Amino acid sequence: MKFGSSQTGVGKSVERVEDGRLLTGHGRYTDDLRLPGTAFGVTLRSPYGHAEIRSIDASAARAMPGVLAIYLADDLADYGELPCVVPLSGPIKTPRPLLVKDRVRFVGDGIAFVVAETREAARAAADAIEIDFDELPAVATIEAAIAPGAPKVWPDAPSNDVFLWEVGNKDSADAALAEAHHITRLRVVQNRIAPTSMEVRAAVGEWADGAGFTLHVGSQGVAGMRQMLAGMVLKCPAEQLRIMTGDVGGGFGMKTFLYAEYALVLHAAKQLGRPVKWTGERSDAFQTDTHGRAMESDAALAFDKDGRITALKVETWSDLGAYQAQFGPAIQTLAGGRIIGGVYRIPAIHNAVHGIITNTAPVDAYRGAGRPESAYIMERLIEAAARELGIAVDELRRRNLLTPAELPHDNGLGLQFDIGNFPAVLDKALANADWAGFPARKAAAAARGNRYGRGLCYYVEIAGGGSRDEFADVKVLPGGTVEVAVGTQSNGQGHETVYAQVTAERLGIPIEQVKVVQGDTDRLDQGNGTGGSRSMAWGGGACLLAADDVIARGIALAKADLGDEVDYADGLFRGRATNATLSLSELADKHPGALDGRARFAPEDPRPTFPNGCHVAEVEIDPATGGVAVARYSLVDDFGTIVNPMLLLGQIHGGVAQGLGQVLTENVVYDENAQLLTGSFMDYGIPRADDMPAHIGFDTLPTISPTNPLGAKGCGEAGTIGAMPSVMNAIIDALDGTQLEMPATPEKIWRICQSLAVPMAAE
Repeated sequence: MKFGSSQTGVGKSVERVEDGRLLTGHGRYTDDLRLPGTAFGVTLRSPYGHAEIRSIDASAARAMPGVLAIYLADDLADYGELPCVVPLSGPIKTPRPLLVKDRVRFVGDGIAFVVAETREAARAAADAIEIDFDELPAVATIEAAIAPGAPKVWPDAPSNDVFLWEVGNKDSADAALAEAHHITRLRVVQNRIAPTSMEVRAAVGEWADGAGFTLHVGSQGVAGMRQMLAGMVLKCPAEQLRIMTGDVGGGFGMKTFLYAEYALVLHAAKQLGRPVKWTGERSDAFQTDTHGRAMESDAALAFDKDGRITALKVETWSDLGAYQAQFGPAIQTLAGGRIIGGVYRIPAIHNAVHGIITNTAPVDAYRGAGRPESAYIMERLIEAAARELGIAVDELRRRNLLTPAELPHDNGLGLQFDIGNFPAVLDKALANADWAGFPARKAAAAARGNRYGRGLCYYVEIAGGGSRDEFADVKVLPGGTVEVAVGTQSNGQGHETVYAQVTAERLGIPIEQVKVVQGDTDRLDQGNGTGGSRSMAWGGGACLLAADDVIARGIALAKADLGDEVDYADGLFRGRATNATLSLSELADKHPGALDGRARFAPEDPRPTFPNGCHVAEVEIDPATGGVAVARYSLVDDFGTIVNPMLLLGQIHGGVAQGLGQVLTENVVYDENAQLLTGSFMDYGIPRADDMPAHIGFDTLPTISPTNPLGAKGCGEAGTIGAMPSVMNAIIDALDGTQLEMPATPEKIWRICQSLAVPMAAE
């Protein structure tokens, strides 16, 4: 079937089918769940960044009105630790218990779990628990952690530098640097970010004799979470744990992971014989949700006399927090470290990443998960090099971008770029941005007394790589409704719409006839969840295979009524010899359950897709205040096949907003004692609507991915990846090339402006 053949099929801007439910208050988020007899849990957290626990006295708290139980570390001795599934530290372990017994390692470390008849009673009892702490020296930054004689977060480790990961060829890179005509060097700092999802984390645990545990939780995929929570933490068969996820108000990577409260509510529910709910407050989120980014890099980019790149060498110190989180060690290494250098032609490349432990919240995947960080390093480098070499920033990129004739291309770090037309995307982006009209806009801003700059970013993302498979389970219900259960999980992206589009078009039925379900291991216990921009390539592929299987089963069944030769189109099975027909719903009613089945999309070579694009930003700076306005923003992306352009644009807008937030306002700050200073929205600057450009010009120039049946490439993280370097490069350009680091706050910019000449308007 040719995609785009129906009015609601692939390529059409179909309105979100889930919005009617969500906008009228009929969504069901975890905290909305009201089960009879529910008790309420509160976690008592460490107020210290680093301390020994001498004693805990919960006797007075246990006697308080409404208190049902108080659990400490010893009560959980039969359970496992929160897992790190990609440890890179060899013999150095950082085991994270559900509750700490002897030593807390960051502000927010859980010490006790209090359960009471009401949330207020649980809070009061938590406040009444007496703990004798012996405060220890703390290290809250990378610099403090790697300084000579620094206090160690883990006393048995040789140092706080727990691993060194390398990829590429160090000798070749060093040799090319030694012979280079020019080398651009930068120290690049990427600020720590708090995810700040609209819906805070919450969990409800149930226990039933004979049935086992049920966990209701906001997640990014229930099947993988069940395997880890059951096998690694609860130490029970997976069949004894059901996980259910309803609507999810934002995830950004953070809701992929296990947190202690998910096991604690289950333990408490079993012990007390009643449901137990825990809902985090915003202070819990700032303290304990996995943070993102948090890294510092020394980077060098070498050129020959013609402005062609000869080598790239990067050394990074990645802040892991106090514990190696679930995927934390992989983010700046396996996820982001192999994409550094982008789609530029680089003969010699080497990337080294140190994993650094600090007395701070654990760091893990945050929208883009290593790819924005790598693009930011490369695009800062190439823009700085253009100034130093006296070559236009667009021309320097054009000279070094891989051409279609050079693809497939091994990037020297273990990835092979398969398809794309990067120079054409660059040229289209420059034309759409009115690149030639920039000098006039700069002069107009100068006439107003303001500074004006523009910045480029050419990014590439590794999307969906390494996922082994994805699943879609189809049932054709009486009346012809096709129910598709998927192994991914929407966090607001619109999966219920796009999966229905794909399935309905393949089956030739109205989109209203397709119902997408997700988030219940009793309905579908297989799937790798949502993350890494993988859902359409992998989940969409599974939906297509599932629809094809329904058609094949239907043709086999229909032969009994329609003859040996049966065709299928537009929801009808038709006998060639008789021209008699049976609709999909009629066949399903005649053979209940016979059309149902489960499809597994599992290519022999599970290669990633490589979405890429060019973002162009222009900013205007008021020197009197240091305020930054993003005056213009446009981009051209290659996402392969686009299923729903309107939903895609929403993803781009959201991604750009998060990239802008990191550039302009967001920054998690700890003081020298590892106290969190940005623990609320009074202190942490998330972007607002007026920080966004008035308009984002969006266009595409697709090349179809060969890795999946849809030909799609991931798109969910691209806006963030492109926004960070393009906006920061524009700010640096407006400041006459003065380098500064994120967040580019008004104070930083104002101070730089005071040292620069007043911008002169054109004659």
